[in-house]
Amino acid sequence: MSSVLDRLNDHQFISLTTFRKTGDPVPTPVWFARADDKLFIYTQTSSGKVRRIRHTTRVTVAPCKANGELLGEAFEARARIIEDAAERKRADDLLTQKYGLMKRLFLLLGRLRGAKDADRAYLEISV
Repeated sequence: MSSVLDRLNDHQFISLTTFRKTGDPVPTPVWFARADDKLFIYTQTSSGKVRRIRHTTRVTVAPCKANGELLGEAFEARARIIEDAAERKRADDLLTQKYGLMKRLFLLLGRLRGAKDADRAYLEISV
């Protein structure tokens, strides 16, 4: 039996839609890594995505291009902010494995701008 997550195979970006308190959707293209039946994402702790997920764990996910143009149907999911250090490391390792040098360069640029590892939030998405 194939998972709804199989729709994301061979994609580099997903459109992660979080929801404001008013219910208005806010789609954002993000990198992701998959492990079994979970997706992992990282973002800044101060991002709107994190604030909105603290309000409601409901999200939708769809494959997309880097500019957010959808490449398939969205599906409902739940998000949680990963707090455990071991889980955070696993998510980071999965993302590094998938994006390699691109991710390392992205993080280096962030550090040059003053970002710290503690400024990163990791999200787990489950269907």
